[in-house]
Amino acid sequence: MSRFIQLVEEIRSCTLCAEHLPLGPRPVIQADPAARILVVGQAPGTAVHKTGIPFNDPSGERLRSWMGIDRDTFYNPEKIALIPMGFCYPGKGKGGDLPPRKECAPAWRDQLLGQLDNIELTIVMGRYALAWHLNIPSNQTLNTVVANWRQYWPQAVPLPHPSPRNTQWLKQRPWVEEDIIPALQHRIRTLLNEGSAT
Repeated sequence: MSRFIQLVEEIRSCTLCAEHLPLGPRPVIQADPAARILVVGQAPGTAVHKTGIPFNDPSGERLRSWMGIDRDTFYNPEKIALIPMGFCYPGKGKGGDLPPRKECAPAWRDQLLGQLDNIELTIVMGRYALAWHLNIPSNQTLNTVVANWRQYWPQAVPLPHPSPRNTQWLKQRPWVEEDIIPALQHRIRTLLNEGSAT
């Protein structure tokens, strides 16, 4: 546990990308070696940067709804690890936020995930997370990956990002919320109940 605590302290004081970050470094993660569920997004937005609380925005509201859990459960690091591909807000681009800084994952990701031995379900959202965690090639569409979610189940599930920007995408694919979300909620309930029984 002491190595884990030291590692998290090192991450939270990281300035590796400082010169590229318009709002400066503020690594935002939530993790504990006891967590059984890992949520992987892209990088914090401005609201998360401001508060230091992961998914503290409309995306988080939709994600918690998908998962079927309340805020207290979501923000319990012994239950849920929240580890984006980039730990700091990367800035704004033409079509929204910029991608996660490329320095972040190689510097920290393997070390941190190596401390989380109890993860049994990884929720993977966004192109960079899909490439890293599920080895999805960049030429494969999000629609194809999500439609084939059962090939990664029950260890992982690929999802679109829960951002309001994806509302239209979701409306055009009702099977996401009709097929995937009920299975996801059942799996999460099972893992959380097993964890509370031990």
